[in-house]
Amino acid sequence: MDNLLIPMILGATAIAFWNASREAAEHAVRVGREACRAAGVQLIDHTVHASGMRLRRGESGWLGIERTYRFDYSTDGTDRHVARLVMRGSKLVSFVGPATATQVVSLD
Repeated sequence: MDNLLIPMILGATAIAFWNASREAAEHAVRVGREACRAAGVQLIDHTVHASGMRLRRGESGWLGIERTYRFDYSTDGTDRHVARLVMRGSKLVSFVGPATATQVVSLD
């Protein structure tokens, strides 16, 4: 019984981490789509790609995982630009991408 406890804990931790990663990636896709729609540009490949992950302290002082995603967008269908967004949990903390000077986009 004791021999199974550690692998079960490790397995549960891995599943929880994978679940949180998928949820953050899905939220990042929604943010990217909304930003492209609001700016009137096309999201290329209809997806985002994880490009980094690190431990960061949140506003509460607790350590959390900060994930960086990138996606490509096009203004006219022939060009390609790169956007980047950073999420801490399910909260957007940084965004660099398509926008127009007259628009205010709610990303939450």
